Amino acid sequence: MAEKIIIATENAPAAIGTYSQAVKVGSTVYLSGQIPLVPSTMQIVSDDFEAQVMQVFDNLTAVCTAAGGTINDIVKLNIFLIDLSHFAKVNEIMSRYFSQPYPARAAIGVKQLPKDSQVEMDGVMEL
Repeated sequence: MAEKIIIATENAPAAIGTYSQAVKVGSTVYLSGQIPLVPSTMQIVSDDFEAQVMQVFDNLTAVCTAAGGTINDIVKLNIFLIDLSHFAKVNEIMSRYFSQPYPARAAIGVKQLPKDSQVEMDGVMEL
């Protein structure tokens, strides 16, 4: 098996638990779930849904950069929402962060997320 390289950056929320922000194996980077925590305070950015989505994308961007890539290197993105009616807003915000070709994606409705956030995302990058 290829060596596992742990990716960590102070520009994204610190891992709170038994996981890493990301793990690189070969040219593939597995991104842990990001919720809308502000890295410097480790608090949810706001109750506003749009602000939460933008913070999650900012956090993912920071981890992608630390891994040596960009958010556009994500090939698979999973989006977890406590309210699927917000999916159109996620699409609109996502278009500000990604350029075509877009990653494969799943949107999953869940009952609850850590720290009562409204959104969480994880993904896989290919460098």
